[in-house]
Amino acid sequence: MEDESNNDVQSQTNSRPTAGGDGQGRDNRRGGNKRGNPRRHGPSKEWKLVEQLALQSLEEQKKSRRWGIFFKFATLLYVIFIFVAFRSEAGGGDGAKSYEPHTALVDVVGIIMAGREAEADVIVGGLRDAFEAKHSKAILLRINSPGGSPVQSNMVYNEIMRLKEKYPEKKVYAAITDAGASGAYFIAAAADAIYADPASIVGSIGVISDGFGFTKVMEKIGVERRVYSSGDNKAMLDPFSPLNAEQSAHFSSLLNNVHEQFIRAVRQGRGDRLKEDETIFSGLMWTGEQALELGLIDGLGSPGYVAREVVGVEEMVDYTQRPSPLQSIFDRIGVKIGITIAESLGSNFSLR
Repeated sequence: MEDESNNDVQSQTNSRPTAGGDGQGRDNRRGGNKRGNPRRHGPSKEWKLVEQLALQSLEEQKKSRRWGIFFKFATLLYVIFIFVAFRSEAGGGDGAKSYEPHTALVDVVGIIMAGREAEADVIVGGLRDAFEAKHSKAILLRINSPGGSPVQSNMVYNEIMRLKEKYPEKKVYAAITDAGASGAYFIAAAADAIYADPASIVGSIGVISDGFGFTKVMEKIGVERRVYSSGDNKAMLDPFSPLNAEQSAHFSSLLNNVHEQFIRAVRQGRGDRLKEDETIFSGLMWTGEQALELGLIDGLGSPGYVAREVVGVEEMVDYTQRPSPLQSIFDRIGVKIGITIAESLGSNFSLR
């Protein structure tokens, strides 16, 4: 009995964990001891750095893909814009879609000059569309212009005369709003009848060319002008050279000749309706009321009045050609170069 009790005590004593054994167990749970497997630590600093770099690289790739999609989309929109800009016609828009009787409207607005909205090509294009339209009953020129180039004005005048002969059943009317002066009146004279507001500015049948002379200023500041040219008159009207009487007389003859062309066009268009008054062709301007008394216009009224009361068709359809924005930019660049060259040569006379 005593031996069995001692054995039980010894067995219980051996089965209890000792302090040393307890520490060894904790070491084993933490990953082993020095003589066992190595302990498992968290990610090293090097690995964290690699991981951060990889994440940053992925983020940059995502951003790059986003920007790539954006630029591709922007490029697509740009290509579509270019395509539409060049494909779009410069027509008035509703003219081709009108299937009802109407008064065809064509604007002559602003300075009449190449590269502007009132250049001959634009106006003539609208006129041709208006005359050719099956349901247009008459053509109405809506004019608000101080004038401009005699060449551009004459081109429009001649085209109106040609179209009137080709389409004798369609009358042409001109309605002046704020101003129908000089080159604008040149164009209006081709109409079968001209109307204006009582306060409109009408007339200014003349030609002008202006400039400056700087010879005395150059003498005062000690500047010498040096011009090299072939031909005695190539440097004619150079503002930095003394005025030559013969050259000045010749240039005046150019202006007089253009003025005579202007007068002939007005007389042809207005005929016996013009009063015998020497001041009509002197370059003076008049109000609409005064112009009516002189026979420069046929009546007082707005464009709407002309369409409603004269033509008899109140609905107006705009046939004015309007260049696309992109084409306008290119045209202005080219015209600016041409204007600079023309001004440098002194050919800047105009109907205004």
